[in-house]
Amino acid sequence: MTRSPKIRPRGGLLPWMLVGAVLLAAGGSSLLLADTADLRYQRDVARMVFNDNLELLESVRREVGVQEDTLARLREATTALGSRPYVVVSIAENRLWYRMGDSLLFTAPVATGSGKTLVRENGDSHWKFETPRGRLVVQEKEEQPMWIPPDWHFVEAARKRGLGVVRLYRGQSLPLAGGARLEVRGTDVVRRAADGSVAPIAATDGREIVANGNIVIPPFGTNQRKYADVLGTHRLKLGDGYALHGTNQPETVGRSVSHGCIRLRNEDIARLYEMVPVGTPVFVY
Repeated sequence: MTRSPKIRPRGGLLPWMLVGAVLLAAGGSSLLLADTADLRYQRDVARMVFNDNLELLESVRREVGVQEDTLARLREATTALGSRPYVVVSIAENRLWYRMGDSLLFTAPVATGSGKTLVRENGDSHWKFETPRGRLVVQEKEEQPMWIPPDWHFVEAARKRGLGVVRLYRGQSLPLAGGARLEVRGTDVVRRAADGSVAPIAATDGREIVANGNIVIPPFGTNQRKYADVLGTHRLKLGDGYALHGTNQPETVGRSVSHGCIRLRNEDIARLYEMVPVGTPVFVY
């Protein structure tokens, strides 16, 4: 049987090795280009978003090859509004824009959710403090809003002060020192002294009711569960307990420190309040 001759590439193995090296280098360059584009996108996105540089942003996104483009969908949604005004909030940048078409009407720094989780000691409750992303709507406007603190506020306050937590129910009383008792009368949590005299208890943010080493959670509907000034001067309600509102802690604006709401300095929320009508879309990303 005659052995077939081996077929060798013209010029030997060296040209094929060179071709392979070129292909590997090209592949490595492509990966490096993609990584570089991705890093450039992450670095520059805050400056490009809603800053008349969306074309550049979309170009970078195409280079990176990202399929689910949240910002592109956001752009499509806002473009569809035509001449209707809308609000945009960037969680990453902690900034708000109020726009109409391509016109910027107002912008301001904001505070957004911290992303932290609070777990109650017995583990039966936990809360995640995040600002919701997506399309919301201004449902109601309110001046001098009153804050009705949720249960997590009292759990958090007790944690910070090394105290326990106890809930006060209507029809129930809690013993105090000197024979006094804590109970609910009408719309007030009161201290009933041993002689029968009654006096409402003062309570506000940072000065919660404390009894026997516990912070007391007052019933809903009582004045002791209504805190003035915490939410600043104005509030734009977005539903499900979330809102754009002012703050009594202006130093927190520009940071990710809230419990989910979007805080503005009081002078900024007052201006936005006058500009934004009920029904205005709010896009949070």
